[in-house]
Parts: sequence; C-alpha cells; structure tokens
Amino acid sequence: MHWFAPTRAENTGASASEGAADPGGAGERADAGESTGVLGAPVDGLEEALAAADAFDRCLVAGLLRPRSDQGAGLAELARAVAGSPLAARVAEAAEKAAAGTAGEDHLLALAAARSALLGAVHDALTTRADASTGRTRTDDTPAAADDPQQANLLAAARTWLADLARAGWQGIDHELVGGAAPIVSAMLPRPELRRLAALLDGFAAELAASCPGSALERIPARRWGDLWARALLLTRPGAADRPTTGTATGRLLPLGIDLHEHATAAQAQVHAVFEPDDGTPSRLVRASVSVPKPDSVVAAGVWQLLRPHLSLLGALGEGRAMHLDAMPLTAEGDLLWDDTRARPGEPADPFATARVALPTATAAVTAPLDRHPARLAEPVFLEGYATRQDGDTLVLTHAGDDLLVDSDRIPVAGPLTPEAVAASGACIGLLRWDDGAFRLQPLAVETTVRRKTAALQAGAWAGGTTDRTGVKAEKAATDAVTVLRERAGRLLRT
Repeated sequence: MHWFAPTRAENTGASASEGAADPGGAGERADAGESTGVLGAPVDGLEEALAAADAFDRCLVAGLLRPRSDQGAGLAELARAVAGSPLAARVAEAAEKAAAGTAGEDHLLALAAARSALLGAVHDALTTRADASTGRTRTDDTPAAADDPQQANLLAAARTWLADLARAGWQGIDHELVGGAAPIVSAMLPRPELRRLAALLDGFAAELAASCPGSALERIPARRWGDLWARALLLTRPGAADRPTTGTATGRLLPLGIDLHEHATAAQAQVHAVFEPDDGTPSRLVRASVSVPKPDSVVAAGVWQLLRPHLSLLGALGEGRAMHLDAMPLTAEGDLLWDDTRARPGEPADPFATARVALPTATAAVTAPLDRHPARLAEPVFLEGYATRQDGDTLVLTHAGDDLLVDSDRIPVAGPLTPEAVAASGACIGLLRWDDGAFRLQPLAVETTVRRKTAALQAGAWAGGTTDRTGVKAEKAATDAVTVLRERAGRLLRT
C-alpha cells in the first residue's frame, strides 16, 4: 500500500493550517513539559513551509473551477514559497492560470510538484534533526527514474480524473465524480508496474466515496486529501512510480521489528532490519514489505494468516532468528524486493542484541524524492534508561532531555505488545515519527519485567504463529471467516 496511514487527528475544517490537525502539523506539543534535547528544538522554516502547503490545500477544498479571491491569495503564497527553486517559473504560471480558473492538467501537475517539494523539504529537515539525535549517517545512491512511456493512456486517464477532482474541490465531490476512478483502477491492477498508483487511487477513492456528498461535510481532512491528490498526480508521470534496483544483498539479515498497517480491505507488514553484507562493507538499515488484500471480516491476529505465506521473514522474526540472503534484489532506498528462494533461516538473533550492538553503526539510505513527506518519517531507534509518565491520555517517554510522545494508536492489536507494557518497560525498539507537531515514538518491541525476570514483548511476535490464547482465538476466527468467504465465492463462480 502506498497511501498514507490515517493519523490521530485526520479531520480538519476548511482551514487546514491548524498544525495539530494532520501529519507534519506544526502545532504545539501535547505534553506539558519543555524538551531540552535535540529533537525538541525548533526547526527553522518548518512552520512557513507547512503554512504555504496549507494555503494551497484550502484552495482544493472549494475547488479551482471558479476560484475566489482568497484562493488566488493561497495560490500566490504557494508560488512565493518555491520562488527560489527550479520550479519557480512553472509554478508562478500555474498559480496565475489556476487563479483565473483556466489551469490545465500540466498546471495542476506543477502545483502538486510545488506542494510536494515543500513537504519534502520539511521531511529532509526533520530527518536531519533525527540523524543528529541518533548519530546516524546516510548514503545517497538514488538513481533517476526511468522515462518509460508505457501505459500512457491509463496514466493520462488517472491524471484527468485527478484534475477533475481539483476543479470540483472536496466540497464538490459526489458519487459520480468519485466513481470515475473505478474503471481506471481495474485496468491498472493487472499491470505490476502500475499497481503502486492503482493502490493509491483505490484507497483515495474509497475515502472520498465514504465522504460523499462533499457539500454535506462539516469537517474536511484537507491536508490528508491534499497529500493523496498531489502524490497520485505526480505518479501519473511516466516512470515516476518505478523502483529500480541498484544491486543485490548477500549476507546476514537481523530483524528489529514489524510495523503493521491494517485497513478495511488491505494489510501491510514492513519489517525493519539491519543487514550485514558478506563482503565486509558497512551494515545498513533495510526494510522488507508485503501487502495483501483482505476481507473486512479478517481483523487482529487473523491478518498474519494472509501475510505469512508471502514473506518468510515474518516467521523468522516470530521465532527470533536471523536470515541469510543470497543476491536478494535491493533498491537504493533500502527496500528488499523479497524473494523467498533467496533467503534461508539462520541462527537465533535477539532483536535487542541487534539494537544494542548493530543498530548504532548501521547507515541509512536517503529517501527517494517522491517519498519525502513528514508522514513517511520512520527512523528505527533504540532507547533505554528512560522515564515514563502519563500526561492525560498520552504516555510520555523522557530520554536525553527529549519528551517523546508514545504513539500508542500505532501499536497493533495483532500482537502481545500493549501501551501498559510500554509504560512499565526499561528498553524500547521503536520508530521515530513526526505527527501532530512533534516527534513521536512508535514502539515495536520493549523489554519489561515479568515476575522479576526480564521479558521481551514484540508487536509482531505472532507473525509466524503463536500459542498465546488470545492469538490462537483470533487466528481461528480468521480461518473460519476466510473458509466461509471461499465457499461463498465458489458457489458464485459455479452459478
């Protein structure tokens, strides 16, 4: 899946500039204390960049078919924000055309590029701040995307649909307009090179359909829908969705934890790990992901049944084992293009030993241009010796002078890890994220004390199977649900 996961406060009004409303917002921190560490210091230019993006998002709320004077001001603000960049001339022209209600698809594409460039700059600034906190270094081997004109007709159809959305605005959407995405998605899905865009369009259209008619909406997730619209529009450029491999990985893979995303009709598991090459070059942070469609009746631990057959790495992490890779394809951004025939289980490997020994020296890849967005920030970190406190409904972890808000909403129910276990823990493997105007910590695993003994709890502990009573019950329910659905599908195909 490649649409952004929902965040804690995803609904905003027409004025989407309130920083606490959505990912990357620049609102005040929710905790009462004041951080003195690296992560808590202000980031120069962040609020201004977000304000310019929000100004454009307000234009998309009312639509660009018959823009008002205040929309013209918002478009001008976006153009001014990129005036010193190579995009300046194109965006200035596009803003002028859009303010007059005569913007074509190329003009809208330029505006989407400007918006994405601003949020990309925010991402880069936040990543630099996170690297300063962790001492992490990065390698930049990102190749240029190939300019492949294949599937031009489908890409053009998607671009036209997205342009129609921008002209109608979020307040002008209806089921007829939103339904125009369905045939485009259906035609794209059979083509592997277009599935990334198809998944984004499918998820975006589903959100819009659930909100129709737009004229009746009291609150609009302006930045979120702006994110999805701009990203999708840029992906309609030929070659933009390509993920070229830059090499292969041969060596030992040491898993750290699993980040699980679940939607009503899809699920994704992303394993964060440290890779140690056999050739003696420095170790690096990598990811391996698997995404699957799912029925909405399969929830909680049941999703592992759908994911497990496609990624043997899930079982290795559940068993606490390393994996040995043999020429596994690897992208410049550190994503393993997983092939089970190129991996075999290895020796036992404790994620906390990996976090203490291997993680501090592992290098990270630079994020690809189109993936640079504050909501995509997910830096593996290891913390111990921290203090925890409860601030209202929010758990706050204090470490090295920084107050990190624990993102308890991201802890999946498909595992034994709970917010209570995090509060009682003494060490944590997690992902450093940015949301609601502050850095947050998404726990992947913790060490806590159970009956005077140190015990590790992983969010993905049930990925390879479990004997836990709750997990077994959820898996059985999922098995029953899938069996019933298969029987019903079989009957439909026979009739």
